[in-house]
Amino acid sequence: MNRTSLRTTAPAVTAFALALSLSACGAGNEEPSSSGSDSSLTGTLAGAGASSQEAAVSAWQAGFQTNNPEVTVNYDPAGSGAGREQFLAGGVAFAGSDAYLDDEELTTAAERCGSDVVEVPVYVSPIAVIYQLEGVDELNLDAQTIGAIFQGDITSWDDPAIAETNPDADLPSTNITPVHRSDDSGTTENFTAYLDEASDGGWSEGAIETWPIDGGEAAQGTSGVVAAVGNGDGTIGYADASQAGELGTVKVQVGEEFTEPTPEAAALSLDAANPVEGRGETDLALDLNRTSTEAGVYPIVLVSYQLACQTYEDAAEAELVKGWLTYVASEEGQQASADTAGSAPLSPDFSEQVNAAIETIAGA
Repeated sequence: MNRTSLRTTAPAVTAFALALSLSACGAGNEEPSSSGSDSSLTGTLAGAGASSQEAAVSAWQAGFQTNNPEVTVNYDPAGSGAGREQFLAGGVAFAGSDAYLDDEELTTAAERCGSDVVEVPVYVSPIAVIYQLEGVDELNLDAQTIGAIFQGDITSWDDPAIAETNPDADLPSTNITPVHRSDDSGTTENFTAYLDEASDGGWSEGAIETWPIDGGEAAQGTSGVVAAVGNGDGTIGYADASQAGELGTVKVQVGEEFTEPTPEAAALSLDAANPVEGRGETDLALDLNRTSTEAGVYPIVLVSYQLACQTYEDAAEAELVKGWLTYVASEEGQQASADTAGSAPLSPDFSEQVNAAIETIAGA
């Protein structure tokens, strides 16, 4: 199941956004500032979820709490699966997730909230294929080879399939150690969705959130994968590109070219995104085309969501969540994420749609 993506200018979606915005204004709600700043806000807000958002959330916390000094925002980067579970159980007010809610989770969310869910993409970043291999500073791989490496079918760095796309590299006979997430992970789901769609049989396990194959090395969270790859030789893994650090990052074949994992290249892959069918007006879940051959596009993209209720029993909690998400989606918040985490800011058109959904959040 392909469960992620972002930019769209579909007239129907824009109409939904306009209708939501007009409805909110007609209800007498005061339009928030572009940064979500409101010095009247006070209290503690708890969230949990995607570890890929950790660096961005740190930037958002700093900016939002500066604008609202009487507010404390806590975020546990426990992973997308854990964040969704905590949100659906009512343990946190909002969650971060690298995969949108499935149909069963949507039903649970409606029961938990007593309303529709607000599900908005706020963080766009390439997923880098990271590696550590002594003597090899640049590496080009196609989707089929990446899939076969993580499937466990290619086990040595001097394999002919790797040599074919790296004719000038001095590839050692070092064994390959694939590193994967040990926890339920939206990053894993996005990465395997790419492999499932683009690897031409190199990967045969489908798009999954929980790693299905024995072998290799398992690590908790994005930081755990990065650490495991960095502490080895011959290691390869996958992680949000913003957290790759000094590790090597694979250039992925797209058409006849090999493309680096940059925010600009990731943003290009969002132009063909489509809204997921059958969703409510405040649910902006979208699907990606992961098999693009367009030059300059980086196809392994993470689009991470924040989840909230449209209605909260506690009006003060509703205002905290609304203020937080308004800041996160604002131009200031998106730039803070870009500066700190290397993400691609939301486009103006899509930002308008996101903010229209956030504006509907209110107390019961």
